[in-house]
Amino acid sequence: MRRGIPPVATAPPPAAGGREGGRDRERDRDRAEEGLLRTEFAFELPRGYVDPSGTVHRSGVMRLATARDELVPLRDDRVRENSAYLSVVLISRVITRLGTIEDIHPGVVEDLFASDLAFLQDFYRRINSEGHTRAAVTCPSCREGFTVDLAGGGRLGES
Repeated sequence: MRRGIPPVATAPPPAAGGREGGRDRERDRDRAEEGLLRTEFAFELPRGYVDPSGTVHRSGVMRLATARDELVPLRDDRVRENSAYLSVVLISRVITRLGTIEDIHPGVVEDLFASDLAFLQDFYRRINSEGHTRAAVTCPSCREGFTVDLAGGGRLGES
């Protein structure tokens, strides 16, 4: 029998919001998430993974990393030969779904576009270090500050 921590309630991914009412929605969401440990985070890749049949997969889910997730890749021969491969193995361990693909392995991550891998590395850092996917930004035109959800939902430049 395997021992472990009991299952944890998972909050739904935050909805991508616009400017109006965004601060109120964010405050309400933060209050609703109090007491819940959020362990899974939805994302949308900038370009998307193209599988062997030509289907593009953009939406996915990444879970929080465990200590094991960070330690096991260090024993991988590919990582020992090339330390840059660590992120490929690590990312493949924490993505639970990418489009309709549920078996995410290093080969899938190897075939991502470089911009998607960079996105996932930043996403991993944000959810595991900061605990959320929101970032403070400033409008270059009006200089008003607001928060955006980096998990996506909409394409850049679209409203």
